[in-house]
Amino acid sequence: MLGPVILAASRSDRMRRLVSAAPVTKPVVDRFIPGETVDEIVPIVRDLTDQGLELTMDVVGEDITTPAQAEAARDAYLELIDRLKPLDLGTRAEMSVKLSMFGQALDGGHELALANVRPVVEAAAEIGTTVTLDAEDHTTLDSMFAIHDELRKDFPQTGCVIQAYLFRTEADARRLADSGSRVRLVKGAYKEPAEVAYQQRHEIDKAYVRILRTLMEGAGYPMIGSHDPRLISIAQELARTAGRKLDEYEFQMLYGIRGDEHLRLAAEGHRMRVYTAYGTDWYGYFMRRLAEKPANLRFFARSMVTKG
Repeated sequence: MLGPVILAASRSDRMRRLVSAAPVTKPVVDRFIPGETVDEIVPIVRDLTDQGLELTMDVVGEDITTPAQAEAARDAYLELIDRLKPLDLGTRAEMSVKLSMFGQALDGGHELALANVRPVVEAAAEIGTTVTLDAEDHTTLDSMFAIHDELRKDFPQTGCVIQAYLFRTEADARRLADSGSRVRLVKGAYKEPAEVAYQQRHEIDKAYVRILRTLMEGAGYPMIGSHDPRLISIAQELARTAGRKLDEYEFQMLYGIRGDEHLRLAAEGHRMRVYTAYGTDWYGYFMRRLAEKPANLRFFARSMVTKG
């Protein structure tokens, strides 16, 4: 399977230099990351919301090695929120954050990440929207969930992400569903060992359905993070069975993937949120998009052949 190989490459400085230097890379990256600055991304926000879509915004970048870099990441989100304020979009444009960007892996990282993310959550609330904490590799999750619990004391709308391929996730989903949390369910996009995660696609898909049923039957707000047509259909059936209205759950998909499906679901009355990343430190995000789906890798390889 190519996925694990690509995920390993996402952590390689040598591969980062090679991919970043390739002339074909930028136009392909632009498919998934439509801008590097706030000035470039605001028109994208306007365009997508004008089409009836919603967004969750991610400032890309995970390789944080100093507290100053973590503070810069915080400030980048605060700038984004300030630019979104006059658009008056409310929850139609929320934020997704990786706690690694806020210093989670540094000495004293748990407290540092909480201190840096809290002002972002506060600023988001002031403009009528919210923040979702992205899941990263399994070693970070206890800290992420603890920060999520702490933030929800003052900002109960704060969401989090769970990953279907991890063995622990079914128990996490029950706890989050019982507490009424907003929860995005994804398959998972990090290289995890067999001791903690399912390795086969069919096992991950079955776990995804089990977990999604728990979320739909619970007291929280499920967010279905998938491009898989079969899982989307199953999600709709589970929602009907659970008696959920169309505004009591939502679908989420990545910018640049299955754009026609985004519009179809929105036209049917579903809440359809587009995960939209921007920034200059795009390498790790881009490589995980290639690893998630063979079609993405074929798209990149085809572009290298035709443009390289």
